[in-house]
Amino acid sequence: MRIGIIDVGSNTVRLLAAAIGPDGRITTVHEERALVGLGEVIERRGRIPGGKLSEATERAREYARHARSIGCEQLEVVVTAPGRQSANADALLKMLEGAVGVRPRVLSPEHEGVFAYRGAIAAAEGLEGTLVAVCDVGGGSTELAVGTPGFDPDWVDSFEIGSLRLSSRHLSQDAPGRRAVRAARAETRRELSVLDVPPIGVALATGGSARAMRKLVGRRLGHEELERAITMLTDRSSAKIARKHGIDPRRARTLMAGAIILSETQRVLGVPFEVARGGLREGIAAELLSAQRAA
Repeated sequence: MRIGIIDVGSNTVRLLAAAIGPDGRITTVHEERALVGLGEVIERRGRIPGGKLSEATERAREYARHARSIGCEQLEVVVTAPGRQSANADALLKMLEGAVGVRPRVLSPEHEGVFAYRGAIAAAEGLEGTLVAVCDVGGGSTELAVGTPGFDPDWVDSFEIGSLRLSSRHLSQDAPGRRAVRAARAETRRELSVLDVPPIGVALATGGSARAMRKLVGRRLGHEELERAITMLTDRSSAKIARKHGIDPRRARTLMAGAIILSETQRVLGVPFEVARGGLREGIAAELLSAQRAA
């Protein structure tokens, strides 16, 4: 039994094809992604122009065709921040439904947090009895969820700033310099100041920024590692970072913002992040596959 998840986010359009393995765990059959950058134009214009609508829609159509060709019996299309933040989100949803033949589901920030938590926890080991925080840094928003493995999170919150939005506001210059970094930190701290996070024992980071950060400084993202990454990114061009560390050039351009959000969130949590092996799409896949098994 295979299912396909098409995830339309602020930075990327992604496909995850998944199945349930012999041990009952979710296994990845196939993954693809394309950097489309809907969040960047939404931040600048408040809406998605026709060219970007077509680009996202055609990518979703291609992914749907491929998912069906490899045996996915069910397709789910989810839209995150672009479905909430764009003035013409209805046009995006209508075009996606026409292209894929499936009505898209717009995820609330709370649902994003819950699914990211489920996916990160399901792929982790040795967390029993520990209170765990899962941070999902997206392009348009960041979600934080806290709970005990084996159960849904007890606490979920979100703030409307992500790597693309923070980049557009403060870090649009390549190799942005220290003044821009200070301004981006200040805005992130203001956003985080309203959070009242329960004390935790373990923190997991998921999302594209966290995965890219792993290539820079490793899977552990503590204060020292994150500050080293920020220093590295402050005066180096995104092209140089992309070449040296094997990161997509468009991802590299928003990586400083992702690093700042992770660093400021880690400061609030007080424990180092580990880069999670699962996240939002794996959490949605688990929900759909469990429902199919129960039917």
